[in-house]
Amino acid sequence: MKSTGMVRKVDELGRIVLPSEIRQSMDIKVRDALEIFTDEGRIVLQKYEPSCIFCTSIDNIVYYKNKRICGACLAKLKEMEP
Repeated sequence: MKSTGMVRKVDELGRIVLPSEIRQSMDIKVRDALEIFTDEGRIVLQKYEPSCIFCTSIDNIVYYKNKRICGACLAKLKEMEP
């Protein structure tokens, strides 16, 4: 994990503001959904993209190398691997 050196405070309603530089670099737009994970005492935010990154199908989605991929595209990828 890479440190940005940016620090933000949580407000009275539990909100934080993501710095514009991070939003731009991660292609996070107004009203985009973020997934929230916890990992060994850390809070991890990730842009929520529920469909397959290749064909945009929402059926039979699995994670492959930290990306959402449908079963059909995953099978095609596995065929290509040496």
